[in-house]
Amino acid sequence: MEQWPTTDRALSLDEALSIAIMLQQNEQWAAAADIYHSILEVAPDHASALHFSGVLAHQQARSEQAVALIERSLELEPDRADWYSNLGIVLQDRLKLDEAIVAYQRAIALDPNHANAHNNLGVVLRAKNKVVQAEAAYRVAIRINPEHLDAYNNLGVLLNGQKRSHEAAACFSKVITMRPKDPEARRLLALAHCTLGEVDKAVGVFEEWLKEEPDNPIAQHMLAACSGRDVPARASDAFVEKTFDSFAASFDSKLAKLSYRAPALVAEMLAESDVEASERLDVLDAGCGTGLCGPLIARYARRLVGVDLSAPMIAQARARNVYDELVKCELTAYLSDSTGAFDVIVSADTLVYFGLLEDVVAASANALRPGGRLIFTVEELIGAGSDAGYCISLNGRYRHTRQYLKRVLANANLRSEIVPAELRLEAGDPVPGLVVQGTKPTSAGHAATFAT
Repeated sequence: MEQWPTTDRALSLDEALSIAIMLQQNEQWAAAADIYHSILEVAPDHASALHFSGVLAHQQARSEQAVALIERSLELEPDRADWYSNLGIVLQDRLKLDEAIVAYQRAIALDPNHANAHNNLGVVLRAKNKVVQAEAAYRVAIRINPEHLDAYNNLGVLLNGQKRSHEAAACFSKVITMRPKDPEARRLLALAHCTLGEVDKAVGVFEEWLKEEPDNPIAQHMLAACSGRDVPARASDAFVEKTFDSFAASFDSKLAKLSYRAPALVAEMLAESDVEASERLDVLDAGCGTGLCGPLIARYARRLVGVDLSAPMIAQARARNVYDELVKCELTAYLSDSTGAFDVIVSADTLVYFGLLEDVVAASANALRPGGRLIFTVEELIGAGSDAGYCISLNGRYRHTRQYLKRVLANANLRSEIVPAELRLEAGDPVPGLVVQGTKPTSAGHAATFAT
């Protein structure tokens, strides 16, 4: 048996592998990586070491390397259903959806009772708008494993999107029955009640949650959204951070962005302006999230900065290798400390977590150089709404009127351009939004001259 030398005695490679996997499971990734590297130096074709080092590469946002390692492991041991399922997860994360489907189907062919593969296949099928097949995949996963919480949760999201809210509520209730304190199931159950017009039941879900966790920022914010009581002027930092820390780790949520147009809409407005794509500008992606805007606006930037409150989201953005700097910070504070630092500021789907926009827009104007552009998206408040020009929705996001946006930009001395757009789909329906551009005048009133 091949061995890996240590100071005490020679471990077998399989013993070393077991130690590495244990370290990996405990998120001691650097130590695990060192052991995998040592194993592969001794035995370059050790299939398990290749595979789990590939999984580790994915966990460290090195997904291209992860695919290569996992595929090599499967060349050596092609009958491993779990390994094909893991390959599907990595391909899914890279949005190579057709390839992910093939990987999951291969896992299922090898092991028809692989519940995780059926569930993950459902996620990808839903992302490709194959909702009938996705529902069937989720239901197979549940039949195989009646306590598969992710499958119930994913099925509930799909059913809610089809306006089958009673069935969706049953799915979320099932999750809560099995995992009483599951925060996402609680939130989704409350939203299902809202969809059914049962706002009092939604309020009850959040009130019960707050009895157990009085300081939970998600429960606090969502109770305000549902009840209309003590509505904050903007979502708290704690709510945003907690929400998006979990959002970054959710494959289903990431893939929902395939119907999500805000980054493209922001990039389109910038392209239609007279700003030259010269790679000579200082550009800020405000609320960068996982970095979806980055590749779309990089051609304008000599320096591209992203700022966000969520460390896991920033880690995803860093893996795109398009940002020169990524900063974890509250947006208004960052802008207030960045006087005259940027030629262009873009913000896709971030200001929907702000009701009152005066402070953040004024801070953006402060951070722009003369002639600079602020471009952002918001959800539109249509018809009867708040006299303040904005209101909170039952989903916890804010909507704004065009009149309010014009007033806020004018008060910040920004010339406004506002166009309507559909931002994404929600429960199968397009969400009406606005793409907003605010232009800072030049000191002499002439055409913009950007820093070079």
